[in-house]
Amino acid sequence: MSEGSVQHQQPAVPVLEGQQLDEFLGAVPERGQWRYRPRRVGMVWRSKAFRAGAVITVLALCGLVILALVRQQTGTEGFLVGLGLAVLPVPLLMAAFRWLDRVEPGPWRNLLFAFSWGACAAALVAIIANSFATRWIATATADPASADTLGATLVAPVVEETAKAVAVLLIFLFRRRQFGGITDGIVVAGFTATGFAFTENILYLGNAFGEDQHLGTTGFASVTAGTFFVRVVMSPFAHPLFTVLSGIGFGIAALGGARHRVRRVVLPLAGLVLAMGTHALWNGSSAFGPYGFYLVYGVFMVPCFGLVTWLAVWSRQRELRTLSTELPVYAAAGWLAPAEPLALASMRARGMARDMARHWNSHPDRARGRAAARAVAEYESFATSLAMLRRRARHDGAGHDFALREQELLHHLWQRREIAGPALTYAAHATGRLRAPRPPVPPPFPRQYPYGAPPPHRLPAPHRHYGGHNPYMEDGGRRIPPPA
Repeated sequence: MSEGSVQHQQPAVPVLEGQQLDEFLGAVPERGQWRYRPRRVGMVWRSKAFRAGAVITVLALCGLVILALVRQQTGTEGFLVGLGLAVLPVPLLMAAFRWLDRVEPGPWRNLLFAFSWGACAAALVAIIANSFATRWIATATADPASADTLGATLVAPVVEETAKAVAVLLIFLFRRRQFGGITDGIVVAGFTATGFAFTENILYLGNAFGEDQHLGTTGFASVTAGTFFVRVVMSPFAHPLFTVLSGIGFGIAALGGARHRVRRVVLPLAGLVLAMGTHALWNGSSAFGPYGFYLVYGVFMVPCFGLVTWLAVWSRQRELRTLSTELPVYAAAGWLAPAEPLALASMRARGMARDMARHWNSHPDRARGRAAARAVAEYESFATSLAMLRRRARHDGAGHDFALREQELLHHLWQRREIAGPALTYAAHATGRLRAPRPPVPPPFPRQYPYGAPPPHRLPAPHRHYGGHNPYMEDGGRRIPPPA
């Protein structure tokens, strides 16, 4: 065996036995220590609370400054009108990006940070830099008429896409375990761009309203109505589409793992350059004549949007296939029921399992039904994290804390398996993921414990629980090697 293969060899998956189960689960850290990395102690700036407070303070200050600048340009009435109109597409865009992230949802704190960065920090940098660049171009060329066009086509795409990509870079660097692939890059970039577009739309719509007030125009012929139609109705996806290209670059770099250092630098830069080019083409569409906007919109933007949407859906399906690839080894070891990897790899089966847990036996206690559905949802989340952990270990090699993180996730699964296991097995049969003549009858609702499972020191061995034949149990309890 070569030195490289020894270096990246993964710890084997432990096989459950009645004698080893108590010892294995007893080694799991206490609840207060359920973290993937040890706490940092010592210096104040290493405290999580201090860092979170610093980030919130910086974003809040940027928000106050950008609020004052926008209000100064639009006026109070224009600001309120722009705010009311600009907020309309935000929930739809956030819901669309969150829907893409259903397989392994990222924490909301990352997404709220990305949105806040785009709406406050990136927008502030863009307003200041674009204004300075436009004035400099007007002075240098002595042609103020063309300064706005040159600034929008050459300067704005570089400044704005760089400012938005910083949010993706920060999460990529400091939340690496929550940034595992293309889907994460698309979602984080989408939330950042949605925040940026929100602030920019307030400015544009507020200025348009002020112009209408000055000219006395109202109704569909007003500048406000035209601006709303172009920015909110026709192209709410424009800024998200640009920045998503940067996010895709970061996502592909994350898939490559830490060993591909060149790829981790080149791919994000390539995505950023592509985002800048697309943004410049969109801003410079007026150079193609009076119908240049519609030409660029129909020939380039719509197909590009369709391609990125297809890539996002394909990436999500790829994550689901990872579950069906990585989890069977745990099913063979007895940690999961044989049908669970198939059910976990289907969004329809996962939803059906939660519904079945909520409505088993038409239980009159709605609180218990909600608790059961929540237990199944948590089980699905932990199982997904386990599969992604194993996939990263295969690509990057198992880190020093792989065994501890795997052990902690398996412990969470074991606590919820009494409810989640039968629900997922039923869903696998009912959705056709597991071929059978007819779906099994749903089992009775577990009533004894909050998650339906006894405390760890009284847990039975899985071969007694499921009654299945497990050759790994008969071979002296040997460990299952990881996939090559």
